[in-house]
Amino acid sequence: MSPKMTKAELTAFMTREFPQVADDFMIDDLRAMHLTLRLRVAERHLRPGGTVSGPAIFALADVGMYLAVLSMIGPQALAVTTNCSLDFMRKPVAGADLIADVRLLKLGRVLAVGDVLVRSDGAEAPAARANLTYSIPPSEVER
Repeated sequence: MSPKMTKAELTAFMTREFPQVADDFMIDDLRAMHLTLRLRVAERHLRPGGTVSGPAIFALADVGMYLAVLSMIGPQALAVTTNCSLDFMRKPVAGADLIADVRLLKLGRVLAVGDVLVRSDGAEAPAARANLTYSIPPSEVER
């Protein structure tokens, strides 16, 4: 199964549908059932003490999963998160972008399940791990 959307199409979709956050993210790699997404860490993503905030890490994992799902099913803006479990494992490297390696484990008609490893750019060890489930909206034919 090949992706139905390219990196350029996913980036244009984000810019059109989510202009308030689209510039925060950049797709580094896209393959069938896999996506690598970068959070361009800026001061607004930091919490006191200078580390990347939990909400920013969650956003990276969630947006990564969203884009991985859309890459496989096409531009369906109403795909939504139904579950997320996020483990914070170590402090991200100060001043580095965060990278999310997203892997879709199951892509069904109604649900998609995936995992995400988040690491600092240049680091091997993950800073966080997330498991997400997405609800896929029914197609026009199924309605």
